[in-house]
Amino acid sequence: MNSIKYLKLIILLPLISFFLVGCNGKLPGGDARKFPDDPKKRVEQNIKEGRGFTINGSLKNLNKGGTFEFASSNELWRASLDIIDFMPLASVNYSGGIIITDWYSDDQNLNESIKISIRFLTNEVRSDALDIKVFTKICEKNLMNCKIVQTEKVLVTELKKQILKKAAIYKAKKKEEEDN
Repeated sequence: MNSIKYLKLIILLPLISFFLVGCNGKLPGGDARKFPDDPKKRVEQNIKEGRGFTINGSLKNLNKGGTFEFASSNELWRASLDIIDFMPLASVNYSGGIIITDWYSDDQNLNESIKISIRFLTNEVRSDALDIKVFTKICEKNLMNCKIVQTEKVLVTELKKQILKKAAIYKAKKKEEEDN
């Protein structure tokens, strides 16, 4: 029984020391001789070396992960939402770059409805910036036996043209404001 305990100890001891030493050959932590004994002085030294944590300092570094525009400042995004504002939205994800509407039908034909998906490929206002898909759902009486098909290019082309037109207007206004 004792030999098993010793065997475990012999196996575990090198493993433990390997993890403690790490890649640089030093034990974790710092050399106590390099740091002052007084905690206030240690905090001061850590802050000077950039290892400290302050609320003000962490607020300054909020945007270091990347630069993101707010949706309201993205002309394509605003224009898209303005053009389809009459439709209920099912999913809107700015960071994912997609807008999906819910099924929409007007009062004239309740058995036919459409759904629009707009995917943003770039933030630049240009013709290949948007991937728009329009689906039509046609149902028989009482919304039974529905058939869903992707709509022809005419509606997609018209939507894209309207969105780009409105986005260009927003971009011109933004440039005008920046110049003033």
